[in-house]
Parts: sequence; structure tokens; C-alpha cells
Amino acid sequence: MNSTSTVELITQKLAILEPQQIRIVDESARHAGHAGARTGGGHYLLTIVSPKFAGKSSLARHRLVYDALREMMHKNIHALSLKAYTPEEFDLIPTH
Repeated sequence: MNSTSTVELITQKLAILEPQQIRIVDESARHAGHAGARTGGGHYLLTIVSPKFAGKSSLARHRLVYDALREMMHKNIHALSLKAYTPEEFDLIPTH
């Protein structure tokens, strides 16, 4: 699966969380030669903003995201760096 379709699939799978914003950066090229890259799994940076994160700990938010992406982990996705915010938290970040 190429990078563009993996990013699109990630976006589709995360729709269950009703995100207001999603930003996915494919860093796979920076990890060329890495074991996960050789088997096709990519390295991604994900920032997601969802009202479904309200009242949840960082760990609970990450679990929601990983549950949504479960089928893709260790196949299409080798590594995922994740930042999960509520809309209110995201609005407090000076630059996005």
C-alpha cells in the first residue's frame, strides 16, 4: 500500500472519533532501512482533535486511536507518534 492510500485509510478509520481536525505526516522516508520500513509499515506523526477526548486521560485517548487503527498496526503502520486534543485544548495551542 502506498503512503497516500495509507494516510487516506488512517483518516477513514479515525472518522469513528468524529475528529474536527486530523494532521498526518508520513515520516517513513526518514526511516528507510529500518526493520518496520522494510516490511512495509510506515512511520507517522498524527495530531487529532476530537470532542470524544473530553474528560479522558492521555492514555484513554491513545487507546481510542489505537483501537480505531488496530487492523493497520504492524502492517501499514509500524510506528505512530500521537497527539490527541479536545477542541478546547487545541485552541489554546499558540500555533498549529
